[in-house]
Amino acid sequence: MSPRPYQLGQRKAASDQTRTRILAAARALLMAPDGYSRFSIETVARQADVARMTVYHQFGSKLGLLEGLCDSLASSGGMEQLASAFRQPEPLAALNQYIEIFGRFWEVDRLVMRRLRALAALDPDFEQVIRTRDEWRRKGLRALMQQMVEKQMPSLNESLDEIVAILFTLTSFETFDTLAGSARSLEEVAPVVQRLARLAIGLT
Repeated sequence: MSPRPYQLGQRKAASDQTRTRILAAARALLMAPDGYSRFSIETVARQADVARMTVYHQFGSKLGLLEGLCDSLASSGGMEQLASAFRQPEPLAALNQYIEIFGRFWEVDRLVMRRLRALAALDPDFEQVIRTRDEWRRKGLRALMQQMVEKQMPSLNESLDEIVAILFTLTSFETFDTLAGSARSLEEVAPVVQRLARLAIGLT
Protein backbone atom coordinates (compact mmCIF):
# COMPACT_ATOMS: atom_id res chain seq x y z
CA MET A 1 0.00 0.00 0.00
CA SER A 2 1.33 3.43 -0.94
CA PRO A 3 2.26 5.69 2.00
CA ARG A 4 0.86 8.69 0.10
CA PRO A 5 -2.72 8.57 1.53
CA TYR A 6 -1.28 8.28 5.04
CA GLN A 7 1.03 11.23 4.44
CA LEU A 8 -1.84 13.27 3.05
CA GLY A 9 -3.86 12.41 6.15
CA GLN A 10 -1.03 13.51 8.39
CA ARG A 11 -0.73 16.82 6.54
CA LYS A 12 -4.47 17.43 6.79
CA ALA A 13 -4.46 16.68 10.51
CA ALA A 14 -1.54 19.06 11.03
CA SER A 15 -3.31 21.73 8.96
CA ASP A 16 -6.52 21.28 10.97
CA GLN A 17 -4.58 21.61 14.21
CA THR A 18 -2.94 24.80 12.95
CA ARG A 19 -6.30 26.21 11.92
CA THR A 20 -7.77 25.40 15.33
CA ARG A 21 -4.81 27.05 17.07
CA ILE A 22 -5.20 30.20 14.98
CA LEU A 23 -8.92 30.41 15.73
CA ALA A 24 -8.24 29.92 19.43
CA ALA A 25 -5.65 32.71 19.27
CA ALA A 26 -8.14 35.03 17.54
CA ARG A 27 -10.72 34.29 20.23
CA ALA A 28 -8.17 34.86 23.02
CA LEU A 29 -7.09 38.15 21.48
CA LEU A 30 -10.68 39.38 21.36
CA MET A 31 -11.12 38.44 25.02
CA ALA A 32 -7.95 40.20 26.19
CA PRO A 33 -8.49 43.56 27.94
CA ASP A 34 -6.73 45.47 25.16
CA GLY A 35 -6.29 42.75 22.55
CA TYR A 36 -9.48 43.36 20.62
CA SER A 37 -8.46 46.96 19.91
CA ARG A 38 -5.34 45.78 18.08
CA PHE A 39 -6.82 42.76 16.31
CA SER A 40 -5.01 42.03 13.03
CA ILE A 41 -3.49 39.13 11.08
CA GLU A 42 -0.13 40.00 12.60
CA THR A 43 -1.30 40.01 16.21
CA VAL A 44 -3.28 36.80 15.73
CA ALA A 45 -0.23 35.13 14.21
CA ARG A 46 1.92 36.16 17.17
CA GLN A 47 -0.75 34.94 19.60
CA ALA A 48 -0.90 31.57 17.79
CA ASP A 49 2.92 31.38 17.48
CA VAL A 50 2.76 30.92 13.72
CA ALA A 51 4.04 32.91 10.76
CA ARG A 52 1.79 35.61 9.35
CA MET A 53 1.76 33.78 6.01
CA THR A 54 0.43 30.67 7.78
CA VAL A 55 -2.67 32.62 8.75
CA TYR A 56 -3.06 33.82 5.17
CA HIS A 57 -2.56 30.26 3.91
CA GLN A 58 -5.31 28.98 6.21
CA PHE A 59 -7.84 31.80 5.79
CA GLY A 60 -6.81 33.94 2.82
CA SER A 61 -7.43 37.31 4.47
CA LYS A 62 -8.58 38.99 7.67
CA LEU A 63 -12.13 38.70 6.35
CA GLY A 64 -11.62 34.96 5.88
CA LEU A 65 -10.24 34.66 9.41
CA LEU A 66 -13.26 36.47 10.84
CA GLU A 67 -15.62 34.24 8.85
CA GLY A 68 -13.77 31.20 10.17
CA LEU A 69 -14.05 32.50 13.72
CA CYS A 70 -17.79 33.16 13.35
CA ASP A 71 -18.28 29.71 11.82
CA SER A 72 -16.44 28.20 14.79
CA LEU A 73 -18.63 30.13 17.24
CA ALA A 74 -21.74 29.00 15.33
CA SER A 75 -20.64 25.38 15.57
CA SER A 76 -19.95 25.55 19.31
CA GLY A 77 -23.21 27.45 19.80
CA GLY A 78 -25.36 24.74 18.21
CA MET A 79 -26.52 26.71 15.19
CA GLU A 80 -26.87 23.48 13.20
CA GLN A 81 -30.10 22.98 15.14
CA LEU A 82 -31.77 25.75 13.12
CA ALA A 83 -32.78 23.19 10.51
CA SER A 84 -34.96 21.44 13.07
CA ALA A 85 -36.83 24.70 13.78
CA PHE A 86 -37.83 24.99 10.14
CA ARG A 87 -39.12 21.42 10.19
CA GLN A 88 -41.63 22.28 12.91
CA PRO A 89 -45.16 21.90 11.46
CA GLU A 90 -46.58 24.70 13.62
CA PRO A 91 -45.17 28.21 12.90
CA LEU A 92 -45.29 29.50 16.48
CA ALA A 93 -43.45 26.42 17.77
CA ALA A 94 -40.86 27.01 15.03
CA LEU A 95 -40.42 30.64 16.10
CA ASN A 96 -40.09 29.65 19.77
CA GLN A 97 -37.37 27.15 18.88
CA TYR A 98 -35.64 29.71 16.65
CA ILE A 99 -35.50 32.12 19.59
CA GLU A 100 -34.15 29.43 21.92
CA ILE A 101 -31.43 28.44 19.44
CA PHE A 102 -30.24 32.03 19.01
CA GLY A 103 -30.37 32.62 22.74
CA ARG A 104 -28.13 29.61 23.28
CA PHE A 105 -25.80 30.81 20.52
CA TRP A 106 -25.51 34.30 22.02
CA GLU A 107 -24.88 32.80 25.47
CA VAL A 108 -21.97 30.54 24.49
CA ASP A 109 -19.32 33.27 24.34
CA ARG A 110 -20.87 36.61 25.22
CA LEU A 111 -17.63 38.55 25.63
CA VAL A 112 -16.33 37.56 22.20
CA MET A 113 -19.74 38.28 20.66
CA ARG A 114 -19.84 41.68 22.32
CA ARG A 115 -16.42 42.63 21.02
CA LEU A 116 -17.01 41.28 17.52
CA ARG A 117 -20.10 43.41 17.25
CA ALA A 118 -18.44 46.46 18.78
CA LEU A 119 -15.62 46.23 16.26
CA ALA A 120 -18.18 45.99 13.46
CA ALA A 121 -18.86 49.68 14.06
CA LEU A 122 -15.20 50.51 13.47
CA ASP A 123 -13.77 48.00 10.99
CA PRO A 124 -15.25 47.25 7.52
CA ASP A 125 -14.21 43.57 7.62
CA PHE A 126 -15.88 43.00 10.98
CA GLU A 127 -18.92 44.93 9.77
CA GLN A 128 -19.25 42.83 6.62
CA VAL A 129 -19.07 39.51 8.49
CA ILE A 130 -21.54 40.56 11.19
CA ARG A 131 -23.96 42.16 8.73
CA THR A 132 -23.98 39.05 6.53
CA ARG A 133 -24.82 36.79 9.47
CA ASP A 134 -27.43 39.18 10.78
CA GLU A 135 -29.10 39.13 7.36
CA TRP A 136 -29.21 35.32 7.50
CA ARG A 137 -31.10 35.66 10.77
CA ARG A 138 -33.49 38.19 9.22
CA LYS A 139 -34.16 35.90 6.24
CA GLY A 140 -34.90 33.02 8.60
CA LEU A 141 -37.42 35.14 10.50
CA ARG A 142 -39.08 36.22 7.26
CA ALA A 143 -39.40 32.59 6.17
CA LEU A 144 -41.01 31.67 9.50
CA MET A 145 -43.45 34.59 9.30
CA GLN A 146 -44.36 33.71 5.73
CA GLN A 147 -45.24 30.23 6.97
CA MET A 148 -47.43 31.81 9.63
CA VAL A 149 -49.16 33.96 7.00
CA GLU A 150 -49.82 30.91 4.83
CA LYS A 151 -50.90 28.51 7.57
CA GLN A 152 -52.40 30.56 10.36
CA MET A 153 -52.68 34.36 10.08
CA PRO A 154 -53.06 35.70 6.52
CA SER A 155 -53.73 39.19 7.90
CA LEU A 156 -50.06 39.42 8.98
CA ASN A 157 -49.05 39.85 5.35
CA GLU A 158 -50.09 43.52 5.51
CA SER A 159 -47.50 44.29 8.19
CA LEU A 160 -44.96 41.55 7.43
CA ASP A 161 -41.97 43.87 6.98
CA GLU A 162 -42.63 45.63 10.29
CA ILE A 163 -43.11 42.37 12.19
CA VAL A 164 -39.90 40.91 10.76
CA ALA A 165 -38.03 44.09 11.76
CA ILE A 166 -39.36 43.82 15.32
CA LEU A 167 -38.50 40.11 15.58
CA PHE A 168 -35.06 40.84 14.12
CA THR A 169 -34.48 43.30 16.96
CA LEU A 170 -35.87 40.95 19.60
CA THR A 171 -33.60 38.07 18.51
CA SER A 172 -30.45 40.19 18.31
CA PHE A 173 -27.42 39.73 20.51
CA GLU A 174 -27.90 43.23 21.88
CA THR A 175 -31.42 42.42 23.12
CA PHE A 176 -30.33 39.13 24.66
CA ASP A 177 -27.24 40.68 26.26
CA THR A 178 -29.27 43.52 27.77
CA LEU A 179 -32.01 41.24 29.11
CA ALA A 180 -29.52 38.69 30.47
CA GLY A 181 -27.37 41.27 32.23
CA SER A 182 -24.81 39.75 34.54
CA ALA A 183 -26.96 37.11 36.20
CA ARG A 184 -29.88 35.89 34.08
CA SER A 185 -29.62 32.65 32.09
CA LEU A 186 -30.95 31.58 28.71
CA GLU A 187 -33.75 29.72 30.49
CA GLU A 188 -34.86 33.04 31.99
CA VAL A 189 -34.35 35.26 28.95
CA ALA A 190 -35.74 33.10 26.12
CA PRO A 191 -39.33 33.02 27.51
CA VAL A 192 -39.28 36.82 27.81
CA VAL A 193 -38.26 37.19 24.16
CA GLN A 194 -40.85 34.60 23.14
CA ARG A 195 -43.61 36.54 24.94
CA LEU A 196 -42.52 39.78 23.28
CA ALA A 197 -42.46 38.02 19.90
CA ARG A 198 -46.02 36.80 20.37
CA LEU A 199 -47.14 40.32 21.22
CA ALA A 200 -45.40 41.65 18.11
CA ILE A 201 -47.26 39.13 15.99
CA GLY A 202 -50.57 39.90 17.70
CA LEU A 203 -50.84 36.76 19.80
CA THR A 204 -51.29 36.71 23.56
